[in-house]
Amino acid sequence: MEELKRVVEVDKIDDEYKIENFLRPKSFNDFIGQNKLKNNLKIFIEAAKNRNETLDHCLLYSPPGLGKTTLSYVIAKEMGCNLKVTSGPVLEKVGDLASILTNLSEGDVFFIDEIHRINRLVAESLYSVMEDFKLDIMIGRGPSAKIIRLPIHHFTLIGATTKFGLLLNPLRDRFGIIEHLDFYDVNDLTHIINRSALIMNIKINDQASNEIARRSRGTPRIVNRLLKRVRDFAEVKGDKIITYLMAKEALDALEIDVMGLDKMDRLILTILIKKFKGGPVGIDTIAVAISEDPNTITDVYEPYLIQSGFLLRTPRGRIVTKMGYQHLDKSFHFRKIN
Repeated sequence: MEELKRVVEVDKIDDEYKIENFLRPKSFNDFIGQNKLKNNLKIFIEAAKNRNETLDHCLLYSPPGLGKTTLSYVIAKEMGCNLKVTSGPVLEKVGDLASILTNLSEGDVFFIDEIHRINRLVAESLYSVMEDFKLDIMIGRGPSAKIIRLPIHHFTLIGATTKFGLLLNPLRDRFGIIEHLDFYDVNDLTHIINRSALIMNIKINDQASNEIARRSRGTPRIVNRLLKRVRDFAEVKGDKIITYLMAKEALDALEIDVMGLDKMDRLILTILIKKFKGGPVGIDTIAVAISEDPNTITDVYEPYLIQSGFLLRTPRGRIVTKMGYQHLDKSFHFRKIN
């Protein structure tokens, strides 16, 4: 089945790189939410600057869309240095890594998104770079091959990952700062909406901001996407001002309910209840029932259903929880889980 892009998709879609850069906070003062993490980073950065040192290497992990890339920009700005950005899949060879590292200046920040997808040989080359700021390069092949060691300017590596467990242990252990980003509460998301609306010159009232925030899955990327879609409805069907009723009408038309579930989320829960009495059901059986790829279900649909408490993943299969039944207004029947 061809994968369709959903309005509540956590990964970037379409032309969102451009709009995210436009809305991206430039300092800790502009960055809304993640207060504990921000306070820790402020202390680490101030201490490093007082010692005239580079910041320790940082590893940021969380589900997509919570601000890992944005934080890397903020850290670079707060440190007063340049930022070099790449992603794990791009670094296929050690030479790719060398071309970036040799062009870094003293104190620069080097950001690798999806660092869990980095090539193993490239990751192993990073070990000595992160510890000693020296990169080993092999020249030639066979008996005449030799290793040269290139000195690298002191820099801060920031790695971002959505799959913390897939990182190689030796690489993970070389990060001095490891921080997790949490999902955002409705209050923080409301502030994010109001900030984005101000930047994009969108008129919106507080009730509408709160309604959009409630349906955005605790994720800033989704909240900004919903804001743009609701704006479209307000411009065509309203008077270009997003009110609570307009926001509700638009989100209902997009089939996003009060808990942020879309049509496919509800379909999965409904089929599990109607066809399989709520489970347990194996992932392959679910995939056949909804005509979807199993990997798409586990990577795209399941995480939020589990995180929200609507679905359980057990050794015997997936089970709809009492909360899932209640959300769909279905009768719940208790069953013993072995």
